[in-house]
Order: sequence, then C-alpha cells, then structure tokens
Amino acid sequence: MLINFAYYALPFLFTLLVACALTTLVSGLYLWLFRIQITNNTLRHPYLDRQPWERYPLPLKVAMLLDYFLRLAFPSSQFWIIGHANRLLPHVERSQVPTAIKWPLMGLWGGCFIGIVAMLAVWLLLLLLGAP
Repeated sequence: MLINFAYYALPFLFTLLVACALTTLVSGLYLWLFRIQITNNTLRHPYLDRQPWERYPLPLKVAMLLDYFLRLAFPSSQFWIIGHANRLLPHVERSQVPTAIKWPLMGLWGGCFIGIVAMLAVWLLLLLLGAP
C-alpha cells in the first residue's frame, strides 16, 4: 500500500520541492537586486531609522525581510514571532502595499516555508520506504 502511494507522492513532492527552491531563488534575487530599496522605502522597518540598510549584516537584513513577510501574510496575529513583526510594523497596511512589493516577499518566504515542508515530507517518505 505504501509503495503505491510512494509512486505518486514522491515525484509530486520532489517536483514541489524543486519548484519552491526555484521560486525562492528567483524571488530573492529579484528582490535583492532590483526592489530592495523600493521595498524598504515602502514598508519602512523601524531598524532603518537607526542605520541605513547597507550597514546591517546579512542575518539582520533577512530578518527585516521576514518581518515584512509576516506582517503582510498575517496582519492580525499577535502570536510569537508573527506578533513581534506586527508590533514592529503597525504602520504597514496590507491593502495599501502594491503587488509589485508583495510578490517578491511572498515568493521568497512562501517558497522557503512550503519547500521546508515538502523537504520534510520527501525525507519522511524515503525513510518509510527504506525501513524493512
């Protein structure tokens, strides 16, 4: 029974994993190369009041982009890291942000998170198939 399921699930999950990786890569490169200044000017993270974008190390830059994503994806949640992003960015109204700003952020982080789930499912299925 598991073998029959695996014949359909494994190729689908692997294809989903590759699609998520490509989506994350394309969205991230587009955002980083062409839209980062416009995104920062539109969403205006509070950390940017202290220093310019260029002076922050890469992990903090990525964390700011994650805050933008969490605010746009979950605007009313106050739970955990999502709530922290919403408390940092109360001035960002999801309906007022143009799609040209939203899609690279959604592609970058959405592809990343869905890809993580797909990767875990691929590994789980491979482990289940390899067990005697």
